[in-house]
Amino acid sequence: MTSLTDPPKESFRLGMLIYDTRYRSLTIQVVALIGFMIFAAWLINNTLVNLAVQGKSIGFGFLSDPAGYDINQRLLDYNSQSTHWRAAFVGLLNTLLVAFLGCITATVIGVLVGILRLSNNWLVARLMTIYVEMFRNVPVLLWIVFTMAILIETLPAPRAFRGENPEASMVLFDSVAFTNRGVYLPEALFSRGLGDMPIFPDRDSPACQPTEDGSVEDGCGVFQISLDLILILAVFGAGLYGSSVIRKRADRIQNQTGDRPTTWYLRLGVVSIPTLIVLAALGFHLGYPALKGFNFQGGTYLRNSLIALWLALSLYTAAFIAEIVRAGILAISKGQTEAASALGLRSNRIMSLVILPQALRVIIPPLISNYLNLTKNSSLAIAVGYMDITGTLGGITMNQTGRELECVLLLMLVYLAISLTISAVMNWYNESVKLVER
Repeated sequence: MTSLTDPPKESFRLGMLIYDTRYRSLTIQVVALIGFMIFAAWLINNTLVNLAVQGKSIGFGFLSDPAGYDINQRLLDYNSQSTHWRAAFVGLLNTLLVAFLGCITATVIGVLVGILRLSNNWLVARLMTIYVEMFRNVPVLLWIVFTMAILIETLPAPRAFRGENPEASMVLFDSVAFTNRGVYLPEALFSRGLGDMPIFPDRDSPACQPTEDGSVEDGCGVFQISLDLILILAVFGAGLYGSSVIRKRADRIQNQTGDRPTTWYLRLGVVSIPTLIVLAALGFHLGYPALKGFNFQGGTYLRNSLIALWLALSLYTAAFIAEIVRAGILAISKGQTEAASALGLRSNRIMSLVILPQALRVIIPPLISNYLNLTKNSSLAIAVGYMDITGTLGGITMNQTGRELECVLLLMLVYLAISLTISAVMNWYNESVKLVER
C-alpha cells in the first residue's frame, strides 16, 4: 500500500529573487525605487552644490520684500509697495478667475455645439463642424492674440463717447460701455453695508506698518472679505436649502398619491424674498461708470486682456468638449430615444431628461482633462498682458529677485494643487452620477 505525502517545501534562495516569478516583480520594483531615490538624492545634492558655488541659498524671505510693480487687473487692493507674497496672491486669484469663468463658458458652449452637431438640419450640423475643426486645429496662443487684436481694433476708444454727438454710446440704459481698453459694468454698492473683514494680514507691507497713533491703513489684509457678501450668500444658501426641502416633500407626495403638487411659486419665494429683504436692508444700489476726463470712472472694469483670454480659452476648449459630448450621446442606444418618443416626450425633453443624464457617465472622465488643460493654458495670459500667477510669481518677481528655483517650485506647487482640486471635485461628481451596481 502506497501513501501520498506532500513534497518538502523548497527553502528560499537568493536566486529566486530573479528566476522565481513569485518574487521577480517585487525585486524589479524595489530596484527601480532604489534607483529613483539615488537619482533624486544626486539631483538635490547637485543643485545645492551649484547654488553654494554661486553664493545662493534656498529661502523664501524674498516674498516679504516690496514688489515694486503694478498689476493692472486685480480682485483686491494692491500697490507697488505691497510684498511679492501679496503680488503672487493677486496673480493666483486672477488665474482662478479665468479658470472658473472659462470652465463654465466652455461647458455651456461645448454642450450646445456637441448637440447641434447631431442636428438633422444639414446647415446647422456643418456650421458646428466648421467651428470645431477650426478651433481644434489652431494653437490656442494664436486665438488669444487674435481675440485681443479684434477687441482693440474694433471697439471704440473712450474719447468716442465724448461730445454732443458722440461716435459711440453706452448700452443697456447707459450702464455698460464697451471700449478698446475694456468693458465698464455697473458695480454693486451698499449704503448701509457692514464693511469688510481683512484676513491673513500682510504685516511686512508698508500699508500694515502702524502709524504714530498705532493704527494701520485700510486694506492691510491680504484678502478682504465683504461681510455684506457673506450675509447675502448665507441667506441665499438657506433659501436654496428650503427650496430643496419643498421639492423633496413634493416628491414624497407624488410617490404616495401619484399627483405632484405645484410648488414652483413656493420654491421661488423661499429663495428670492429673503434675499431681496436683505438687499433692501443693506441699501443695495448700482454704481454706474461715467466718462470723466480721458477715461471712464466708477463701476466694475474688465480689461481687454481678461476678456480676450477668457473668450479664447473658452471657445478653444469648447471645441474639444463638443466632441466629447457628441461621442457621449452617440454611446447611448437609439432604443432609449425611441422608447422616450413612444411615451410622448418631445425631442428637447428626450435630450435633457433621457439622453444627457446617461451620457454624463461617458462625458465626465475626459471632461476633467479639458478642465485641467484650460487651467494650465491660462499661463499664456502674459501674451496679452494679463497678470496671472505665471506673470507675477513666475515672471516679474522671479526676474527681480533672481530666485528662479524657489519661484518655479512655488509655481509648480500652485498648479499641482489647482489641478488636484479640480480632479477631486470632478471625480466626486463622477461617482455621484455613475450607475449603481446591484
